[in-house]
Order: sequence, then structure tokens, then C-alpha cells
Amino acid sequence: MSRNLKYVIEKEFDDKRVMEYLRGKLRFSSRLIKLLKKQPDGIMLNSFHARTIDPICCGDVLEINIPDDETPALVSDVNAPVVYADDDVIVFNKPAFMPVHPTRNHQGDTLANVYASYLAERGLSAAFRPINRLDRDTTGLVVCGINQYSASRLTGNVEKVYYAVACGRLDGSGTIDAPIARCNERFITREVAEHGDRAVTHWEAVQHNADCATLLRITLETGRTHQIRVHFSHIGHALVGDTMYGVADKRITRQALHCASVRFIHPVSEREIIIETEIPDDMNGLMG
Repeated sequence: MSRNLKYVIEKEFDDKRVMEYLRGKLRFSSRLIKLLKKQPDGIMLNSFHARTIDPICCGDVLEINIPDDETPALVSDVNAPVVYADDDVIVFNKPAFMPVHPTRNHQGDTLANVYASYLAERGLSAAFRPINRLDRDTTGLVVCGINQYSASRLTGNVEKVYYAVACGRLDGSGTIDAPIARCNERFITREVAEHGDRAVTHWEAVQHNADCATLLRITLETGRTHQIRVHFSHIGHALVGDTMYGVADKRITRQALHCASVRFIHPVSEREIIIETEIPDDMNGLMG
């Protein structure tokens, strides 16, 4: 989906150049600026085509037309709740057992298909650009940038809060700082290993149940694949139901992990957006 943005040049950018506004004020990526320069109407100044070296003055109107240069996913009849949506950002509450991206075995039942269907119902189409990605069996919030600019601005700038139920009793709070690496190039599983990438997980114990399982509130400094699952398995407290890094549990058919909250600054309006969801019933049932 293309996106049209208009900005009135502020006094502080008087006698600057278009490039300085794009990079300094709007924080456009080099890749996006390169793409805009190829479009006849990519960068317009006071209704005329502009170059990035052109000067700007206070009161000028800078217009940006962002094309969509990627192929959208297939439309299908799968569904996931939309908890926030505007012209630049969509946030889904992903259910369990739904992959985020299509794979060889999942071509029509992914969040990418939900996204495509949601836009198609509104006569729109756009490439799928998830900012955060959840495992197939993990539930919770997934933030998507509808256009290249919003995706670029959001990448690395979405704060997330997770809740998980871990086996055993954990008290107080703590930090797990342990590098994570792929176990084998042929498989997706990860492990803590000295040669891995740095991974930091902060946790706080929220509640315990009669079986000594612990409900945890978790935030991350890094975003490694399977980070939460690997870290808690590493310290001897694998997530309940995690058959990849722990053991199965008859009370739940997946790992007990949920992305419950996201916070970000909107890429266009610059408003703070905070979205929260409730912990799903299957996880709540573990603590009852």
C-alpha cells in the first residue's frame, strides 16, 4: 500500500536541504530515500519534483509518496483479532498455533494471510512487515508496519512485555545474560553457547501455584530466536508445556508464553501508543 505524507518545514530547518530533513527530522533510511529518488513523485517540494540536495525554507510543503515495492501475502479466511489499526500500523493479537510467516507447510493459515485479508476487505494491499515475531505456539501482540517508512521507524523501537509460566519456583527478580547460538545449522533449535550472540532477559516473579510453577513478567534487551524459552530452560526452569526445551504438560498444548504489552512511538503522529492484552485462558488455568 502506498502512503502519502506531507510536512510543513519548521523554522529550525530553514535554509537546510531536503536530505537533512529526511534524515534528521523524519529519520528515513538510506534504502527508502534511494527508492524515493527513483520515483517521479517520490519527493515533492511545493508541488514540484525535488532532489535531496535542494534547499528548503520555513513554510515549504514537503510531500513524500512512498510506494509499496513488495508482493503481499495470499488472502485467506483465517482470522486473528486486530487490536489497533491506522494508516501506518496494525497490531494483531495472534492466537496459538498460528505461524507468523508462510512456510512450505503453512501457505494459507498464517498471520501474513490474516494481514492480507484485513487490508483486502478495505480495498487495500501491502507487503507484510511484522516488527516483532512470535513463535507459532506463542500468543500475543504482533506489531506490523503497513508501509516501508513506518516499518523502518518501528524496527528496534517497540518495547514488549511478556508473561510466561515456568516450571519450579522463582522468587523476586533477576537477569539472565547468556549468549545463544543455533544448535545445528539444519535445525531451528537454539542453546546457550559461548560462541553465540549476546542475549539478555529480565524477569520478575508475579505469582506461584500449588505445583510450584511461577508466573513471570519478562522484558528483553535483545531479540534472539527462542530467547525466553532457551534462557529459562538453561537455568533449569523451562516453560510449562515447552516440548522443544522442556517437557510436555497435559494441562496445556503449547509453551506457556504470551506477549501481553507493546509500547512504541507512532512513526507519523509521534504519539506514544501502549497496547495491552490479557493473559490467555490456557495460561491462567495453570495458575488456578
